[in-house]
Amino acid sequence: MNDITTIPALGDNYIYLYCYSQNRAIAVDPCQGRPVLNELENKGLNLTSIFVTHHHRDHRGGIKELKDAIGCEVLCFDKSRIPEITTELTDGQIVELGREKLKANFTPGHTRDSACFHLLPSEKHRGGILWTGDTLFVGGCGRIFECPAEVMWDSLCKLSAFAGDTLVYCGHNYAVENFKFSLSIEPENKKVKKRLEEAIDADNKGEPTVPSSIEQELLTNIFLRSGALEISEKLGMAGKSSAEVFRELRRRKDAF
Repeated sequence: MNDITTIPALGDNYIYLYCYSQNRAIAVDPCQGRPVLNELENKGLNLTSIFVTHHHRDHRGGIKELKDAIGCEVLCFDKSRIPEITTELTDGQIVELGREKLKANFTPGHTRDSACFHLLPSEKHRGGILWTGDTLFVGGCGRIFECPAEVMWDSLCKLSAFAGDTLVYCGHNYAVENFKFSLSIEPENKKVKKRLEEAIDADNKGEPTVPSSIEQELLTNIFLRSGALEISEKLGMAGKSSAEVFRELRRRKDAF
């Protein structure tokens, strides 16, 4: 059985189940409860924990139903914003999952409480797994609601430092739109064109556009490339800082 289950929900959301032992699993960002309960029953899994990347309803809407049905632990960074939380995490905190370990990473920007969860490398997953919520998307990044752009840029730089073979599982399927935006800035970029074609093909087949990898994102995610000279020149911002270029890219994407 594949130990990662991607559950589409609410049109473009992704909910994740990760089976870390024979029949024990965690859920990440359950925006709805029923699809998760159905998958647990179908696969014969027991849900032990729910990890929440931030407080927005489209990432936590199913927590109460799951908690009422199962009584599992719920973990995030800001207990004050999610009433169902049982454990408030701190940056860098390690959570034991059987023989595996998951590290909580504080990545503010999209919201003040945004986090990413990194399943540390093991024999099962040599590069580890990174659940990024709305901080890092396939080909993009989240909107900035509660923080300065520089804070979001710092969080993206933090994720950029992960090993290239780290698998990336994000909170939404915005891949096609993100790559189209990138091509509006760099229409000649062949690597981005290829990824757009792959994303369109996945959508047409009803398949998820995840996982990506840190290596792929560093090559084709225009936001992670804010420090590249070719991007600043395309924007007429040669000589500007990476954070300034990122802010302008995010402004343009908001209006795209």
